[in-house]
Amino acid sequence: MSNSKIKVLIVDDSELIRTILTEVISSDPSLQVVGAACDAFEARAMVNELKPDVITLDVEMPKVDGLRFLEVLMKARPTPVIMISTLTQVNADTTLRALELGAVDYVAKPSINESRLFKQYAQTIIRKVKQAAACRVIPAVPDAAKPIRSAPIKANRVLAIGASTGGTEAIRSVMQQIPPENFAVVIVQHMPAGFTTTYAERLNRTTGFHVIEAKGGEVVKPGTAYLAPGDYHLKVIRKGNQLVTQVFKDEKVSGHRPSVDVLFDSVAEEVGKHALATLLTGMGKDGATGLKNIHDKGAITVAQDEETCVVFGMPKEAISLGAVTKVAPLNKVGEALIASLLPQR
Repeated sequence: MSNSKIKVLIVDDSELIRTILTEVISSDPSLQVVGAACDAFEARAMVNELKPDVITLDVEMPKVDGLRFLEVLMKARPTPVIMISTLTQVNADTTLRALELGAVDYVAKPSINESRLFKQYAQTIIRKVKQAAACRVIPAVPDAAKPIRSAPIKANRVLAIGASTGGTEAIRSVMQQIPPENFAVVIVQHMPAGFTTTYAERLNRTTGFHVIEAKGGEVVKPGTAYLAPGDYHLKVIRKGNQLVTQVFKDEKVSGHRPSVDVLFDSVAEEVGKHALATLLTGMGKDGATGLKNIHDKGAITVAQDEETCVVFGMPKEAISLGAVTKVAPLNKVGEALIASLLPQR
């Protein structure tokens, strides 16, 4: 039976964190900590010798930092990596860069002062390690094709995007494929508070859109993208003839807050057949029923295909529900969304 265990390598310069992670991961009978390295040099030797299934990697390390180690690892021996990050703005940006380089997930460093929180943390680590073992490792995604501008798009549209594991890069790719002047974008990416502000800034720098973390009450307009803040739901509502954002804290939906289903349901209700929507890589089923609601209004809906997903969970659920107009690889999602809006030759 021991051969079927998921082999985990811990890489962290803190002896305390290495000890905590070892205890947490070892507490699950399906997981086995095969090594704990204090720096990138030790980690490199252990990767070659132990061939782990999953690596937990500290963002900040002496000598060679986590990002450089990750970059080398993804070229030499692509392995599912979970970044272990303290929740600071600097580390959030570094973590997002790690996801860009091919890390599959991230988790905040443990708060060991309160037993209830620590128990939750332990459960999160175990769940994420198991999920990571099933992830497809996709090293740094090259910039997507240029936005489709071969023919003018007459109508402005609202595009709703939902994603989870692997989604930070997938969302960026899709937004780089579409002309900002014709689209207002509303986004839910499963992400904790503290990361969404940094992620919005990152999208703002790397896409042609003005990207903001939604505060609620913003008028939805072309050229702007509105990202759900961590731990809050985002929906769109009508006020007179304008579409505006609404941000609120309510029960989790499909196990998440923000929830893709909450956003998609509101888009189905308020925008209907004039909407566009895409469900990208992610674990679980959040967004599948919401996408079906948008699809049933007569709108174009696109799911990312299995080959380009880090995790095919959410798109797969949507496809099985009959919620999808088209399935497309990540670099063709924009084209699939826009095709129906271009003048037919």
